[in-house]
Amino acid sequence: MNKQTKYIFVTGGVVSSLGKGIASASIGQLLKARGLTVTLLKLDPYINVDPGTMSPYQHGEVYVTDDGAETDLDLGHYERFIDINMNQVNNATTGQVYHTVIEKERRGDYLGGTVQVIPHITDEIKSRILAAAQNNGAFDVLITEIGGTVGDIESLPFLEAIRQFGLDVGKKNALYIHLTLVPFIRAANELKTKPTQHSVRDLREIGIQPDILICRTEGRLSRDMRKKIGLFCNVDANEVIEARDVESIYEVPLALERNGIGKQLVTKLDLNATEPDLEEWKNFVDRVKKPSRKVRIGICGKYVELRDAYKSIIESFAHAGAMNDARVELDWLSAEDLESDHDGTLLSKVDGLLVPGGFGERGFEGKLNAIRYARENGMPYFGICLGMQCAVVEFARNVCGLNDADSKELSKDTKYPVIDFQPGQEDIKRMGGTMRLGAYPCELEAGSIAEKIYGKSRISERHRHRYEVNNDYRQTLSEHGLRFSGICPDNNLVEIVELPDHPWFIAVQYHPELRSRVASPHPLFVDFVRAAIQFKEGHTP
Repeated sequence: MNKQTKYIFVTGGVVSSLGKGIASASIGQLLKARGLTVTLLKLDPYINVDPGTMSPYQHGEVYVTDDGAETDLDLGHYERFIDINMNQVNNATTGQVYHTVIEKERRGDYLGGTVQVIPHITDEIKSRILAAAQNNGAFDVLITEIGGTVGDIESLPFLEAIRQFGLDVGKKNALYIHLTLVPFIRAANELKTKPTQHSVRDLREIGIQPDILICRTEGRLSRDMRKKIGLFCNVDANEVIEARDVESIYEVPLALERNGIGKQLVTKLDLNATEPDLEEWKNFVDRVKKPSRKVRIGICGKYVELRDAYKSIIESFAHAGAMNDARVELDWLSAEDLESDHDGTLLSKVDGLLVPGGFGERGFEGKLNAIRYARENGMPYFGICLGMQCAVVEFARNVCGLNDADSKELSKDTKYPVIDFQPGQEDIKRMGGTMRLGAYPCELEAGSIAEKIYGKSRISERHRHRYEVNNDYRQTLSEHGLRFSGICPDNNLVEIVELPDHPWFIAVQYHPELRSRVASPHPLFVDFVRAAIQFKEGHTP
């Protein structure tokens, strides 16, 4: 007999950015801590097929899975919190849904029928929910987060689909959680429940009665206030869960557990669960909140005004900091500002430098200035994706004497294209989903710094890029001291470069931040933070 998966649907109201992704991931962690198998699904209402062609200013980070899916950044939270790999079935957009339905219509699958939002679009959404639940074997629980807020026109097909889905599987097998805001009005010096009441009213008009309300709030929700919310929203006061602001996102599962949501989920869905084991999680939170030292890392990027563009990097530093008993303070350095910082004034305030991925020429020269400073002053340097390409260009110009060295992305006529298109990428016209995406193997050179950090000779990491180190220049770069310590065996692509004579200088073509988890921080981030601490203390890393 097939396992009966239980379904939890998480919706949001009042305003966006309340933290549905964190709430969903936290619920996943609480259920996993009870011995249940859990996975998550994000349904995004935008019409883009995926976020791959969207500006980080519009969408934040593009999170890439092992199978090469470009997805919403919330999938990063899911992976970090419940420590399982997501894939393409764990994120669906309006664009994907309509694209599939239109393809079926063109094939004649609907036998001449009129294709409509109901039932064809909603049926396709429901089929994707089932596919996520049955991915690699049936899970005990699937948590589905609906992007946007109740009242958004673009969200309506998804809300209708999950309403129908609840009827399809039965009340004991589906549960609805609504995340809403109880704002504090300073002029009145009180919390206001009316926005929550209106949000739930809109949800009920669609036909969905929430089973549990999670209320984001700055202050404490009194018992009387919870009773008031429950009365107007048709739930019991105990089903109104307080979600006060916390110092770290990793406190959210513990806060929700204290407010009783775990027990309610087990009871309402009749789950065969054990008592929760959250000791490791509590220990991690303690290390995050109470480190014995601190270290400052400079991040030199193009999108530093929008932290969500580097969400996985931020969280990787939280994991690595906890492992090193240190608070990692991030100093956001605009690459454009560093173009004129020739004396290193801005960089002299940090203990390590990271240049992350990105696209385009804006700020490129500033990144090169920053990398040169780190290389010449023995400061720990960590380059990721474009950060590796910048490191190679800087080295070629300032160490190898190839003054015109550049990337073909920025200068098609450069005399020394040390960074060039990957084979097959030169003539690609379609932007979406055409880069080198997903997990690829990498073989580490024996005795290299990278091999020592990883503790093994073969690794697999996730990629998202179109350009690579030009192999025609590897000999010249190597003769001047740049070590190519990681190579992809599939296509001889350079994956890692390092400087053996530098205290800590490593740059990688892939995105290690996409593999860092609470339970297993990424070794490169851990060792980089360790090196930065030693640099701060005046020791050789």
